[in-house]
Amino acid sequence: MRYKDRVYGETEISEPVILELINAPAIQRLKKIDQAGYKPLWVKPEFQMGKYDNSRFAHSLGVFILLRKYQAPAEEQIAGLVHDVSHSAFSHCIDYVVEGGSGKEQNYQDNVFNHFVKNSEIPAILKKYNFDLDYILDDKNFPLKERDLPDLCADRIDYSLRTAVIFKEIEQKEAQEFLDNLIVEDKKWVFKNFEKAKAFAQLFFMLNKNYYASLQAALMFITVRECLRYALEKRYISKNDFYTTDEAVVKKIKKYLAKDAKLSLLFERMNGKIGFTQNRDNYDFAVFCKSRAVNPWCRCNGQLMRVSDIDPDWDKIVKDELKPKQYFLKFDK
Repeated sequence: MRYKDRVYGETEISEPVILELINAPAIQRLKKIDQAGYKPLWVKPEFQMGKYDNSRFAHSLGVFILLRKYQAPAEEQIAGLVHDVSHSAFSHCIDYVVEGGSGKEQNYQDNVFNHFVKNSEIPAILKKYNFDLDYILDDKNFPLKERDLPDLCADRIDYSLRTAVIFKEIEQKEAQEFLDNLIVEDKKWVFKNFEKAKAFAQLFFMLNKNYYASLQAALMFITVRECLRYALEKRYISKNDFYTTDEAVVKKIKKYLAKDAKLSLLFERMNGKIGFTQNRDNYDFAVFCKSRAVNPWCRCNGQLMRVSDIDPDWDKIVKDELKPKQYFLKFDK
């Protein structure tokens, strides 16, 4: 199978277990799950994707390709491929829909991951190829795939470079320059020099500010939450629908718009048709967004150091950025 990726270019995938996992319904479903959440409220909703996409499927294959490129063990490559399989429709928007979800952590899909995988076709595929399911489900075994912030990991590297390339914050060749500067030491992602490490950290800072924890992201999270919660309350949709696709859920909601004025209003908000302002003193909703920052390792004068060891100001930036962002939204109607 030849696969052309927005970040990594063309790659040949021939491993039987990987091909079978890619074709499994649980992973194929991710083709219709938007990576950012809900396209009408993207930071750049007018952006045309062309032959590429911004789906959880593309990201999942990207993590796999990145891990394989750096010769991670087969188990870690598999873990990278399946790591997002439990994402529901609208991705992290669902963190705000489920009971108790504040969005500060955005970890709902992690909480249901093991249960989801065990009830999919993935265990049978892994058993067929003699891979241990429990081993693959344990992130502690895979330090290249997953690490806590502010460290780099394959997941974080892929989604940041993917966002940056897709929305033309950088060119693909610039993404490749970052990748060419990365090495693996002691199971950690390390830049060969401080300059590239700092440039990547700054790129990630910009993406967090303008995309992941932005005002537009807060608008998306709260409007999707309100519309879906109301649709659930009225039984227009069910929680099981969240494990179909974005399009399937929207299609079900649309059936009831003409006869439910409140649903219609909430759907208009969810599609950016209603104006809003941010007003701390007079607001309809206070919204938290998970905020992210990275503090990469790099080689400097022969020593392994973090960006903040060389640039102490970066330590304060990281600590500030890791605090959830809060927005106060007031809708025109």
